Amino acid sequence: MKFEHLIEINDLSNPLTEIITREQLWRGLVLRAESPKLFVPYLDEASITDRTEVSMKRSLRYGELIVQDEVSLVHLEHVHYDVAEQKDIPLSSLRMSIDEPSPDALFVRFSYDDGHSAQEDVANELYNEYRRSAYQESDIDTIRLIREMAEYGRLNGPLS
Repeated sequence: MKFEHLIEINDLSNPLTEIITREQLWRGLVLRAESPKLFVPYLDEASITDRTEVSMKRSLRYGELIVQDEVSLVHLEHVHYDVAEQKDIPLSSLRMSIDEPSPDALFVRFSYDDGHSAQEDVANELYNEYRRSAYQESDIDTIRLIREMAEYGRLNGPLS
């Protein structure tokens, strides 16, 4: 299943909407990778097992299920999550890209790929529809939390 959607960050037509900057949005997306328990309430444990300036390897525990993934970062552009095939978990990826078609008109593009073929997607259409809906709701929650953190000044400086 390949699935992509956009979430608007700054509604420039609404003067009551607080504008958040690209840097604040970026810090929020990086925080989601570094501290996923803030964004995923059903995640039991998360640890970064290896880190460079542009990537990190993580171990995520959901009950008995442990997922290993790798996150790559392109500063102010995108955060890319790769899950290698492991035990009962298929290959998958998620990219969160910042789009800015005009100054301050920020969007996040969420792009999912579960590695399945088009034929497999047809066979799993009912299940995939549920997954798309769940992904979209989770992404809306992610942006809501990032906006809240930005509005309270928690994304104004370096993450520590």
